[in-house]
Amino acid sequence: MDDAILTFLSEEGIDSQLIEGVKAFRKKHNADEELQTRIPSPELFYYGKDVWKKALAALLAGENLLLAGPKATGKNVLAENLCAVFARPLWNVSFHINADAAYLIGTDTFNGEKVVFRPGPVYLCAVNGGFGVLDEINMAKNEALAVLHSTLDFRHVIDVPGYDKIVVRPETRFIGTMNYGYAGTRELNEALTSRFAVLDMPLISDEDLTKLLKRRFPSMRDQICGQFVRLFYELANKAQNSEISDRALDLRGLLDAIGLIDKGLTSGDALDMCITNKTFDAYERSLIHDVISARVPDSLTKGDVFAQ
Repeated sequence: MDDAILTFLSEEGIDSQLIEGVKAFRKKHNADEELQTRIPSPELFYYGKDVWKKALAALLAGENLLLAGPKATGKNVLAENLCAVFARPLWNVSFHINADAAYLIGTDTFNGEKVVFRPGPVYLCAVNGGFGVLDEINMAKNEALAVLHSTLDFRHVIDVPGYDKIVVRPETRFIGTMNYGYAGTRELNEALTSRFAVLDMPLISDEDLTKLLKRRFPSMRDQICGQFVRLFYELANKAQNSEISDRALDLRGLLDAIGLIDKGLTSGDALDMCITNKTFDAYERSLIHDVISARVPDSLTKGDVFAQ
């Protein structure tokens, strides 16, 4: 088993008692061999000691976790990291406005010979003791989410009409993510919210962002790394003040742009592709391009950004 993420937690100064708790959980709940491929091996680690402490404590206490916050706060990265830390198979449930109970739990289907039950991701997660990531949970209809109530609360059961009642394995956890203010989102009802421990996700600190960039791109020059960090916060500040939309506040896009520079594109082309052009209003694109160009010159090459 890859313990790189446990080493990372130790290096970040996470309380040893929490790490020992995770190790005990792993020892007690070893994933079945056929599910090992579902255990993620993250390319990115989440940086934020206080958030890690709260998330680990909640999951060790048996709570389900709701990661709430604005864009670019690392909710999905943390969710995947938590599955890796606890070495549990991951089922990712992407919510949309038409998601219903059959999509979550399962439905009858014809297999060519007879009608059989085809389990959904929540059902599979529950019976296999997995971690279910309920992505953008506030985009689904409340009526659909109501089927999760007995799964998430003290009952820990899934009652499938016409089939047996399924008892959720004790190592199962559900991690919801939700953004504020996205089109198509809605307020979660009180009954569902009460079944989660809610963690408000902050924007990554400049120190942690520097660590993230240097870990992903070890050969990046320190001065250039600092420029990219400051660029991210300038975009964040302008988005917060409604000078630009939050489309430009894209941490994934920043990492992708640096990756493109490493493959030979100039900084201007890479940042346009991964940040600027994600805004479809021409005037706003020009504003974002000006902000980026003032901090990171368009003509930087791989040799300028990375040490040889």
